[in-house]
Amino acid sequence: MRSNLYRLGRYAARRPWVVIGAWLVVAALVIAASGAFGKKLEESFGAPGVDSQFATDLLSAAGADQAGLTAQVVMTPRDSTSTLDSPDLRTALTRIQSAAASLPHVLSAGDPVISPDGRVGLIRLQYPVLEKLEPSDLEQLKTLAAVDSPLRIELGGDLFYAFEQGQAGLGEAVGLIAAMVILLLAFGSIIAMGLPIGMAVFGLALAISSLSLVTYLIDLPSWAPVLGSMIGLGVGIDYALIIVTRHREYLARGMSVAESVGTAVATAGQAVLFAGGTVVIAILGLVVAGVPFITAGGIAVSLIVLTMVLASITLLPAFLGLAGHWINRLRVRRVRPSPGSGWQRWAGHVSKHAAAYAVSATVLLLALAAPVLALRVGTPDDGALPVQRTERRAYDLVAAGFGAGSNGPLVVAVDISRDPGVVQPLFDAVRADQGIASVAPPAVNTAAGVATLIAVPTTGPQDDATMTTVKRLRAEVFPSVLRHSPAKAHVGGQTATLADVGARVNDRLPWFIGAVVLLSVLLLTVVFRSVVVPLKAALMNLLSIGASFGVIVMIFQWGWAADLIGLDSTIPILPFIPMFMFAVVFGLSMDYEVFLLTRIREEYVRTQDNTASTIHGITTTGRVITSAALIMIAVFVSFSLADDPTAKMFGLGLATAVLVDATVVRLILVPALMKLLGDANWWTPAWFNRRLPWTNARTANAGTAVELAGEPSALRDRP
Repeated sequence: MRSNLYRLGRYAARRPWVVIGAWLVVAALVIAASGAFGKKLEESFGAPGVDSQFATDLLSAAGADQAGLTAQVVMTPRDSTSTLDSPDLRTALTRIQSAAASLPHVLSAGDPVISPDGRVGLIRLQYPVLEKLEPSDLEQLKTLAAVDSPLRIELGGDLFYAFEQGQAGLGEAVGLIAAMVILLLAFGSIIAMGLPIGMAVFGLALAISSLSLVTYLIDLPSWAPVLGSMIGLGVGIDYALIIVTRHREYLARGMSVAESVGTAVATAGQAVLFAGGTVVIAILGLVVAGVPFITAGGIAVSLIVLTMVLASITLLPAFLGLAGHWINRLRVRRVRPSPGSGWQRWAGHVSKHAAAYAVSATVLLLALAAPVLALRVGTPDDGALPVQRTERRAYDLVAAGFGAGSNGPLVVAVDISRDPGVVQPLFDAVRADQGIASVAPPAVNTAAGVATLIAVPTTGPQDDATMTTVKRLRAEVFPSVLRHSPAKAHVGGQTATLADVGARVNDRLPWFIGAVVLLSVLLLTVVFRSVVVPLKAALMNLLSIGASFGVIVMIFQWGWAADLIGLDSTIPILPFIPMFMFAVVFGLSMDYEVFLLTRIREEYVRTQDNTASTIHGITTTGRVITSAALIMIAVFVSFSLADDPTAKMFGLGLATAVLVDATVVRLILVPALMKLLGDANWWTPAWFNRRLPWTNARTANAGTAVELAGEPSALRDRP
């Protein structure tokens, strides 16, 4: 593999315009095809086989309006002393209802419902299913808030949840600027800084554009580009940073530009390939979830990561060949290509006190991970949004006027095709349940054989009591009424759907974790020809992930420092976040493991000295891993600027994981455990070793350095 990568990098450096031209042609074709034929990305939150999906399918098959999305128009008098009973305000209510009913794709606009105190009015709008809607429908809805009226108008509902994208663009821009500053400090050269940025932006633009074409093969969720941008920008710049750092080292040793680029791609590029492969394996493991929209989101992110890997080993070498020795020009400060002695002293210090550092670091990580035991999945509602958002203001008005449960009504779909008489008994039973505040009169479609009940819980969407009510309706209330009837009843709606998805994720999470860890361990076993190193890496990465989850619990559930990130209240963890975060974090954690252990392995093959090889690996990668981690952290933290609590969770969780992984794990635990285990790090049973495929060409003497075919002598002296 190394010899092939060497030839690939050398070719790209020698013929940069051929490679760059090929990328430009592909980009032009993809972007043009995407604009002309690309399909829109859909939003879906269901899961096959769960009760809420049965409710949606039943309503959809019957053509019932309740199968679609809803929106809420909430009004209150601008005058704090007035009520909606006055004639002029009643007239204003009627005008707003008429305007809402005339919006595109609105199936119905219910009559205004007035709160008991007369201060809050509510109009529910019914839209068709998501597949028939566009983001423009949300923009049309927002025009209602601009209507000249004596009423203050606020908006909320499912339509916002499906199409409101927050401030992703701002996060990308802030993250990109932070990455530029870090690269400039790391390289000291404007040109060296610009190459990774240029490659990452180009690759990300191409990958994001291609997603609308991928939808012909699989439906992708609309949030995939936002998460993909977060991950793609971080890994793209990081991968380029690793290769550029190696290239500058080889140039400083006197290699020609083409030889240096080829050797950098052969060494650092191989680490990028395996690191990217680990990320892709971890993310594709989401297929185990059994939740289509999670699987589809994982596929989208994996495609973006793969694009960044390909750009790193082809497009970046072309940029490096084009830049030549100018890569060190336009300096803002002088930075030595080779790392300083500070990392060497640190690695040596940790090795001398390996046991103490190993125990201390493990205790710290376990302490950070301890709050995971209190992790509570649920549905963060609009009450968690900043008060500047209209959804939050609408939520507060509805809760104050009608009760918190009005913000998350349950949709009960009943198949009455073989027993129409069951509607009234079921209505009475649901209304009598202790967790239900009110039930709207049943909507009965005799021809389709479906009845619909809209039930308002006594508690809010994110309350545990609401989930208890849903479970009780399914397990006790429905069976008590339908025990001797062929009719079937199902609970749907957004609140029930997300609860069902959460239950599905919790059931599949252990299998998912096991699958990802197993595949990653197998990959690292092939790369490093060791059983101990991959197992140790997996355990340390699990500790990193546990620590990041613990921090999320402390901030979002317990409210520690929540105000610093613009969070107004504590919220539960969205059901699919633990699984998605595990996939991404495990993959990214393995990145640094591969980068570091690749250097250690190279030196160990050459010297057979485990301790010296570990110190050498820390010394040669300390600066680049720190810079790479800072870039990742900057990109991820920048996405927490979004108003959406979900984006905040992802951003802060990923940033915490990278911070812990690049400091406590890579700079403390790795050298400490490598020292304690000694040569046992590289142990593999002989029979197993013979069956492993080789990723490097071997020399006749297995104790000498692993060499490339045609590799320059300078690299043989120091790999």
